[in-house]
Amino acid sequence: MTRVFSGVKPTGHLTLGNYLGAMRQWAAVDQHRAEALFCIVDLHALTVDHDPARVRRLSRQAATLLLAAGLDPRLCTVFVQSHVDEHARLSYLLECVATDGEMRRMIQYKEKAVREQRRGGSVRLSLLTYPVLMAADILAYRTDEVPVGDDQAQHVELSRDLAVRFNQRYGHTFTVPRATLPTVAARVMNLQDPTAKMGKSDDTGPGIVYLLDDPDVVRKKVMRAVTDSGHDVVYDRAARPGLANLLEILAACAGGEPAELAGGYDSYGALKKDTAEAVVEALRPVQERHRALCADPGYVEEVLRDGAERARAMARPTVDAAYGAIGLLPNAAR
Repeated sequence: MTRVFSGVKPTGHLTLGNYLGAMRQWAAVDQHRAEALFCIVDLHALTVDHDPARVRRLSRQAATLLLAAGLDPRLCTVFVQSHVDEHARLSYLLECVATDGEMRRMIQYKEKAVREQRRGGSVRLSLLTYPVLMAADILAYRTDEVPVGDDQAQHVELSRDLAVRFNQRYGHTFTVPRATLPTVAARVMNLQDPTAKMGKSDDTGPGIVYLLDDPDVVRKKVMRAVTDSGHDVVYDRAARPGLANLLEILAACAGGEPAELAGGYDSYGALKKDTAEAVVEALRPVQERHRALCADPGYVEEVLRDGAERARAMARPTVDAAYGAIGLLPNAAR
């Protein structure tokens, strides 16, 4: 069976973009068609300055929201990265295969390093090497497919390069993964800057709809969304990015095609109102399920504990094989 791996980083509250762009696909498609693993990649949250209590809180919240969005632990494996030692074990081996040049060419490293420097902070070494940890996340499970957006494709390509290089030097050990574009996902842009992705780590809160926003907050954010000059409602991503974003969100939440939906409106206000209500209704079952799960925290902890056990059992043989292939003595204690 095809094996799929994907993860979510607990660096901010999960957003409508995370839900429509990834989580909904994981629940509706991936967990049913493949042996799927979904991971809260908490180690990645340590690459920049952070509040330890907030990382723990967001990790627990992310796990709860993944379940609320429809992930079923009977169909897939949901776990926390730091609960499975094989991720860190394999990461060091892959650092011994990766090159400094590869790390410094990673686009996200360049962008985040500049951001940290502008804030007056120092750039942590882990920010440079975390793409190798991401590769370890993927390769430890002999992953076949990694569903990603365009901004993460470079990381999957690095995973492929490291897998091929390791296999050529030390013998076939890893499956070479491939990136796949989600089939039912939507690319959701920031409501205040429709040229930028709606990211959970951004500072522009008014442009971001969080999964746990109250309905009235959702309505207010959508009604205040930036639109474009003109009054006619047409779908044109290049010329009318604000309007296109609203139409794409409406289509993703309520169904239909953005261009066809545009024909049913003669004012921006009506479109915003319908989009706001569609988002509220799309998030309603997720929020209701989240409240129920929060009332039973023991269940979430059990899911994560069982998920880590299953993940560990899948990853350990591959990582142990990699240790042997690269020249390390077997550990009799394992």
